[in-house]
Amino acid sequence: MINRLAVFGATGDLTARYLLPALAALWEAGHLDDRFELTGASREERSSEQYREWIADRLDRHGGPCPAGVKDAIAARARYVRADVTRPADVAAALAGDGPVAVYLALPPGLFPRAVTALHEAALPAGSRIVLEKPFGEDLASAEELNRLLADLVPEQAVFRVDHFLAMTTVQNVLGSRLANRVLEPIWNSTHIAEVEIVWDETLALEGRAGYYDHVGALKDMIQNHLLQLLCLVAMEPPITLGERDLRDRKVDVLRSVRPLTEDDVVRRTRRARYLPGTIGDRAVPAYADEDGVSPQRRTETFAEVELELDSWRWAGTTFRLRSGKALGADRKEVAVHFRAVPHLPFGHSGEALPNVLRFNLEPEGLTLDLTGIGSQAHELAALSLSARMESPGLPAYGRLLLDVLTGDPALSIRGDEAEEAWRVVEPVLSAWEKGLVPLEEYPAGSAGPPPRQPYEEGRQSR
Repeated sequence: MINRLAVFGATGDLTARYLLPALAALWEAGHLDDRFELTGASREERSSEQYREWIADRLDRHGGPCPAGVKDAIAARARYVRADVTRPADVAAALAGDGPVAVYLALPPGLFPRAVTALHEAALPAGSRIVLEKPFGEDLASAEELNRLLADLVPEQAVFRVDHFLAMTTVQNVLGSRLANRVLEPIWNSTHIAEVEIVWDETLALEGRAGYYDHVGALKDMIQNHLLQLLCLVAMEPPITLGERDLRDRKVDVLRSVRPLTEDDVVRRTRRARYLPGTIGDRAVPAYADEDGVSPQRRTETFAEVELELDSWRWAGTTFRLRSGKALGADRKEVAVHFRAVPHLPFGHSGEALPNVLRFNLEPEGLTLDLTGIGSQAHELAALSLSARMESPGLPAYGRLLLDVLTGDPALSIRGDEAEEAWRVVEPVLSAWEKGLVPLEEYPAGSAGPPPRQPYEEGRQSR
């Protein structure tokens, strides 16, 4: 286990909201001990003592019920180094110490290539590991170049391209529900499943993230990584084990099976939009184009939807709909598996049997199964719903990911070829959108998004 963690971008929002609470959870659970060292590196001028005070303050804000002793333990093991991550001498100073180090690049993705180059020139200690946040590159070409730079620095198994969705309880239970229950796996195919919706709709608007979001948009921010990862877990063949090779091989198989989108496909099967002024709850939200830091000329989308099909024995004929939107009227964060309707009903005209839907609720975490049963009168059909809450694990998602980094288990990280395949899936969409082939629609903040083109039709096949 590596006992040194160096975070570049150590005063940013990611560190404050996620990495520090994750470290506190690891300490409280006994996964860290007195040998642990935390180095914070950033371009700001401050002392180590000031950084320790900053850590304590951020843990008070974002660490939940964090015991004082845990907060003090994390702060006491921290030091601060003023560093420009693109300068090898600064990087070497931040990495100074004994033994391998886990280097967390909590930075804008555009800095990754220069940071990795500086790490190479700074002589990264043997046995060290590198952690990167999505997106991994800005397109296929840049992802390939980033992978080449990383391969020159450390072995692939020492590269952790983290996606915290993969450590969420419900996401883990997509596999658990499929592979540990005989009742599901025999019907987990296109014969029984018409459509899978993978949705991350949120009421949050830009929330001060224009510096990042206006350069990426909903497609790159959510669909290219988070939602494609969920697609992999829903559609993958059962792996031999959940070890890193078996699990990641099966995920890559899914991405490789995605049918390439032609320009005509993109026009018919994708949508993009951005929000206008509106009200969400009791707060007024300005139009996205009027948010601070936004350049309207970029035509950045805040809503994206893509229909995909898989060319595989299991999934031919099933539609996979990936959707994410900001500033919507309600949060909807789920994987919804729509089963085909039964072939015959012996109940006459006493009601309608709706297709069954199995919902993996991502936030809040839970599982819901929509069924049809008998109502208050004989043979009268009625909708039923079975729900189960999922117990959260002892560690938050980022705590699980950091523990994997420190112990050297890359099973939940994204492999290099997997990152490239994900870009292959969305590049036709990016290209067609850049050409203006798909209009940029609009929707009021607080609404359900742009009006749907057509309602969901059970059993819809490839068009």
